[in-house]
Amino acid sequence: MDLGFLLQSLIPSWNSVAVLAIYFAYLAVAGSILPGKLVPGVTLQDGSRLHYRCNGLLALVLLVGLLGIGSKMNFVSLTVISDRGLELLSATFIFSFLVMLVLYAAGCRSRSKGSSLKPHITGNLIHDWWYGVQLNPQFMGIDLKFFFVRAGMMGWLLINLSILAKSVQDGSLSLSMILYQLFCVLYILDYFVYEEYMTSTWDIIAERLGFMLVFGDLVWIPFTFSIQACTNGLDRKTLLVHCIVGWWLLNNKVELTKAAAIANCFVFLIGYLVFRGANKQKHIFKKNPKELIWGKPPKVIGGKLLASGYWGIARHSNYLGDLLLALSFSLPCGISSPIPYFYPIYLFILLVWRERRDEARCSEKYKDVWAEYCRLVPWRIFPYLY
Repeated sequence: MDLGFLLQSLIPSWNSVAVLAIYFAYLAVAGSILPGKLVPGVTLQDGSRLHYRCNGLLALVLLVGLLGIGSKMNFVSLTVISDRGLELLSATFIFSFLVMLVLYAAGCRSRSKGSSLKPHITGNLIHDWWYGVQLNPQFMGIDLKFFFVRAGMMGWLLINLSILAKSVQDGSLSLSMILYQLFCVLYILDYFVYEEYMTSTWDIIAERLGFMLVFGDLVWIPFTFSIQACTNGLDRKTLLVHCIVGWWLLNNKVELTKAAAIANCFVFLIGYLVFRGANKQKHIFKKNPKELIWGKPPKVIGGKLLASGYWGIARHSNYLGDLLLALSFSLPCGISSPIPYFYPIYLFILLVWRERRDEARCSEKYKDVWAEYCRLVPWRIFPYLY
């Protein structure tokens, strides 16, 4: 490993800082001015409700279109992200750290009594810095938590598209790359089509905005979820940069059989149906508790907890769908190395940990109702296994 080159690459250039600044500026402006459905969030403890403008799909399509036009006019290179991967990673990490310092300082000084901005300070510096002290901090009217999630998901797609452009440029496009890119594009587009469902998720309604979420949204999601992206024919230094960033680059193409490709598509399809179906049922139930689930009136425990559809099979069935999707992103890379399976392995650990935290929170919140739900639906994530 060329240590000198690596250390030099870790220093963000002004170009990488400019790319990052333009990206965030675009998202801020587009999110504020583009038309979109105004979705009310869940009711907070003080009775207030935040409203979210869900125009992420339009903002994404417009951004990709602008990049395409800019590339045609030689204003921007489609491979700029793959060429400057390590610089962008370090610049984004530094930005995340600085943002968290500001959020922590502002949160500790806040005197707000409202649920969104009321500071939750335990006195443990590391705990408060990691988990955050405010639920929904804002900047110039922009809900930062919602903004950072959008930035991370779009960033993931832009990284993938840049790697795809690099593989086309180098003449190394393979079936593995096509399958991986197709699955990720469908997953990310689906997220923005149903962006309003994000407003009722654990991250938005329960997690405070700390370094865990800021780093997770801006760095972890885009730079590690793209780890399966594969190409070859790159020079040694470019290969080094991509490997450090977390993009797994194959020197040899993975030759998938038709049977393997079809099986991979089935894993993706089943994962998508479970993931999207479970989240949709939960979101609709919160909006209208009497809405039919699979053609039948929903079974509700204690008037609060849905025990029908996917939620009558496992208490966190959406996590099962998410894990199957993560596995489908890695399967196109074959089994020659564990590196492409970093994402599903990491996600498994994360979701089991989150499920445990969620169970503890629900047990405290719902008490006997939660105990009854657990008796009715004994499986946590994997039916008949866990």
